[in-house]
Amino acid sequence: MMNKKIEWNGQVQQEAITVLSADGGMIVCPTKVGYIIMTSDKEGLERKFEAKQRNRNKPGVVLCGSMEQLKSLAVLNPEIEAFYQTHWDADILLGCILPWRQEAIDQLPENGLKDLMMDGRKTSCFVIKFGKPGELIAKELWEKHHKFSFASSANPSGKGNRGMVELIGDRIETHADLIICANDYVKSIQPDETQESRYEQGVMVSMVDSQGKLVPEQAGTRKVTPCPVLIRKGLDVNKIINFMSAQFNSWDYRHGDYY
Repeated sequence: MMNKKIEWNGQVQQEAITVLSADGGMIVCPTKVGYIIMTSDKEGLERKFEAKQRNRNKPGVVLCGSMEQLKSLAVLNPEIEAFYQTHWDADILLGCILPWRQEAIDQLPENGLKDLMMDGRKTSCFVIKFGKPGELIAKELWEKHHKFSFASSANPSGKGNRGMVELIGDRIETHADLIICANDYVKSIQPDETQESRYEQGVMVSMVDSQGKLVPEQAGTRKVTPCPVLIRKGLDVNKIINFMSAQFNSWDYRHGDYY
């Protein structure tokens, strides 16, 4: 590809589908909170870790382009599904730590992919409503190519890109096959914030206990443990807290708890 930087076309970026439907593809894509690396298989994840020089002990981030994809991959209960659906309907970015469905794990190739896309508890962070450019790509990859969409922030570990494609870093820019540029889209999500005050991440909620087992349903009762835990604040955290209070009588706030 002669020029790997292209402007988002406002629809499904077919250049991205071409890259990620092939083996080992890696792109940079805009989201509601900045730029991410997107990959779709084990080879792509290896390239991502190399590009970021990042530790492998964190749960993988799986981008879901539809509620149907989420339900086919992750273990949910009716309360957690309803919690996700509320955010889907309100177009609010949400990521939850959940176990993988065994049926989904059984379909994965035995090539080391499992070790890169989930943590030792067989959990990942399943994310919805992360921004139209990537959502459209993830949906088409899953529905037409049955390929995953994995994500990681597109910046050197520990440094943000501040929603600017120019700040993803030389190393990631060099390693990526394609870079979709849409600074104006990113800025439009938090139009009144500065580069310093804007959220560069989405809210993450753990729906599992320390062993990776799904938290129990609460069924309207009180003082249920273990319970959902908000482990990372981010974009729309106040709205998400309101939704948590409406859905769960018991939940906890522990920003930074997982890491």
